[in-house]
Amino acid sequence: MSKSTSVITFSGIDGAGKSTQIAALKSWLIQENLQIECLTFWDDVVMFSRLREFLSAKAFKGDQGIGSPEKPLHRRDKNVTAWPLIFVRFFLYLADCINLRRVVSKAGRTRADVVIFDRYIYDELANLPLDQSLTRIFCRLVLKLSPKPDAALLIDADPEAAQARKPEYPLDFLYRNRSAYLALSALAREIVVIGPLTVEATESAMKEVVLTKLSRSEPALGAFPQMQRRSRSSVK
Repeated sequence: MSKSTSVITFSGIDGAGKSTQIAALKSWLIQENLQIECLTFWDDVVMFSRLREFLSAKAFKGDQGIGSPEKPLHRRDKNVTAWPLIFVRFFLYLADCINLRRVVSKAGRTRADVVIFDRYIYDELANLPLDQSLTRIFCRLVLKLSPKPDAALLIDADPEAAQARKPEYPLDFLYRNRSAYLALSALAREIVVIGPLTVEATESAMKEVVLTKLSRSEPALGAFPQMQRRSRSSVK
């Protein structure tokens, strides 16, 4: 990774507000005259993503696309759990982890000061049953192999509010998924949990975490001279 490139990742259940916070962070960093590169984990990292989406649609017969309050969907993919499928996910997630190392290394050789990931390897691991010892062993292996971001943000949210914003998955799955994210944050200590808060309070907390994390990381020292001179109280 280039000494002048920092990596920030956003994770969380569907409807948590990740896209809103990413847009706010991007706008804020651009105002600081920083070069930003945004990557989407599914499009830029996941191996065989189109094939996986096609096979998932054929096998589970769920809706495709992005749900909205006006057009709710009933997706069936990551919320389908069975041990044969979990073992397949072990293989696929390990492949994604290996490719993630390549993607992060490549991003570090660009002119970008900051690389923002919309979802990260954490969002895949949160699909696994983390109450099982075998799964936790696998997660620790993947976490050890995965590049650690300079700031890993988990945008926490109330499942009912998240489903109202993005109705795609059953409410019981969102509750399980949220619990898995929180359990994962105990395994991956670099993850910072933000929320549940209002959109404005989440943005304020997110900026404070980013400023604190990047001011402590060596790659950020040369990239954030103006931000380092700002007091914490200036983050709005």
